[in-house]
Amino acid sequence: MGESKSKSMTTVKSQRGPASTSAPDPAWEAAFVELGSALRTMVRGISRRRGRDTHLGDSEISHAQFELLIELCEHGEMAAGELAAAAHLTPATVTQMLDHLADCGHVERARSVVDRRVVVTRLTPEGERLMLAKREIWRTLWEAALGDFSTKEMLTAARVLQRLGAVFEEQKESGEVAKTEAGEAALSA
Repeated sequence: MGESKSKSMTTVKSQRGPASTSAPDPAWEAAFVELGSALRTMVRGISRRRGRDTHLGDSEISHAQFELLIELCEHGEMAAGELAAAAHLTPATVTQMLDHLADCGHVERARSVVDRRVVVTRLTPEGERLMLAKREIWRTLWEAALGDFSTKEMLTAARVLQRLGAVFEEQKESGEVAKTEAGEAALSA
């Protein structure tokens, strides 16, 4: 499977993108620029949402705290360090967030039954209710926004986002932005 995938990727690249030895396809270039613009719009929307989170009341939870609840719901009880790694946050940040979530009654901490030295965090019934209610609200919004896309289009969008996510993760790890034509085009798109 890896060989056929590699061949199909080469074929697609040689027909459309900058990896081609022939002149770039203008339609591909236009789609590339549009994708960059759409991605920036989405990232700005997420940033604005996170900015609004700083003005929440004491009993409200932020988007980042909601992400911790999702991790706990999907993976069960976790130590703060594991939760920090899963959420791509620092342990200190996660500890502060867990303090707030515990004060609000959404999570509880207890000693691990496997290793009594470890403190794990788990959802309370209230936290699970909150997480499921918020998740349902988001699902309704996403279904309304994406309902007219086909399954194939959704899967293609998922692959595009996964690949772009990998690019951002690679750049984060290397500490510098790639100096390739594609990288420069993506940044200026």
